[in-house]
Amino acid sequence: MGATLLLTGFYAGILTVLYIALSFKVINLRRKYSVGIGDGDNSELAKAIRVHSNFAEYIPMTLVLFAIYEFNDGSMQVLHGLGGFLVMCRFLHAFGLARSKGTTWQRFIGAAGTFVVMLVLAVINIVVMF
Repeated sequence: MGATLLLTGFYAGILTVLYIALSFKVINLRRKYSVGIGDGDNSELAKAIRVHSNFAEYIPMTLVLFAIYEFNDGSMQVLHGLGGFLVMCRFLHAFGLARSKGTTWQRFIGAAGTFVVMLVLAVINIVVMF
């Protein structure tokens, strides 16, 4: 079953829907404030851009690690656990960062959780070689 990458596709699909929602938030704010490039010194737009950018910075590598683990016949339970946790973390991060430029518990848990998922997948993918 590993070579099919069914779970990677499933979680990539869910995360893509979130990414598109974050993209539309930026697009709508750009239209609202007539800002084509940058943030126009608008803090609301700047936050939306950072939420979107942060997602774009971390999720591709995480999905690569996810796919490699699944391709190498990784545990479906581990994949579901990590995938579900990652989706929850990204929603929390987006919500927390959109609320405040400062630290919120949602932003902290979202970011820390994303790093945990990445680190677990990285370590598992390294250890499988030995």
